[in-house]
Amino acid sequence: SSGINAEWPLRPGAAEISIQLCDTLESSLVGKSYSTFTGLTSTAKQALSDALTKILSPKHRVNVLRDVMEAKSKGRPYVITFCGVNGVGKSTNLAKVCFWLLDNGYRVLVVGGDTFRAGAVEQLRTHVVRLANLYSEDQVQLYERGYGKDPAGLAFEAIKYANERRYDVVLVDTAGRMQDNEPLMRALSKLVALNTPDLTLFVGEALVGNEAVDQLVKFNQSLIDHSSTALAGTKSVIDGILLTKFDCIDDKVGAAISMTYITGQPIIFVGTGQQYPDLKSLNVKSVVSALLR
Repeated sequence: SSGINAEWPLRPGAAEISIQLCDTLESSLVGKSYSTFTGLTSTAKQALSDALTKILSPKHRVNVLRDVMEAKSKGRPYVITFCGVNGVGKSTNLAKVCFWLLDNGYRVLVVGGDTFRAGAVEQLRTHVVRLANLYSEDQVQLYERGYGKDPAGLAFEAIKYANERRYDVVLVDTAGRMQDNEPLMRALSKLVALNTPDLTLFVGEALVGNEAVDQLVKFNQSLIDHSSTALAGTKSVIDGILLTKFDCIDDKVGAAISMTYITGQPIIFVGTGQQYPDLKSLNVKSVVSALLR
């Protein structure tokens, strides 16, 4: 990433974003004259709104449906890997993304790549059976080989399987892991390095505010540290963010600003409820409005 997103600090916080916003505000106001305080207030609010909108609209944008079509035109499936810490709802949100892709007419292969947590494959199977009932068994299928397998090798086999059977998209679930769990971070790095997914999505919980920012930064750094293929100076292995529980955050909406500012990666989806359709693109305008209320 370039410009203000050039580096990921070890301890993310609101201070540098505040400085950036103040600088933007200052450059918008200094040297101009206003006949009324209302005029000054209005200009300041607009400048702040523009600055926040810019932060939430990073240069690196992801259009999943367009990219799926492009991969399909090249005769290969589009691969998304879901990763994140424990308990943020990766499987449920993977199912929501799957529902959205099925709704757009694509065939999806779901991969049970969490070969670590008991019950993870069964949880995915439940989702896939429900989705197959809503659409058809030909449109969505679960690829799993039980537990204890190497997730990188499993994903590799699944992508090959998807290619042979003309699936449009492969969604790879992975085990939830804390960023300081070296064996699991190494396994995830291997999965990403071996399979080079088109999109590596970090699933974070909006409800925890800046804690989610901290998790994301450390998670990404750990992936870089444990990757044998990350080039020197690599800033990001994670390509985008899925923020869950976005309908519950109220005053923690600033976490969205922090995540995008610090990583330079876009928030691609936000989870807004418990049902499959409760997945939205980030509405930048409404987030900025909420912050300026």
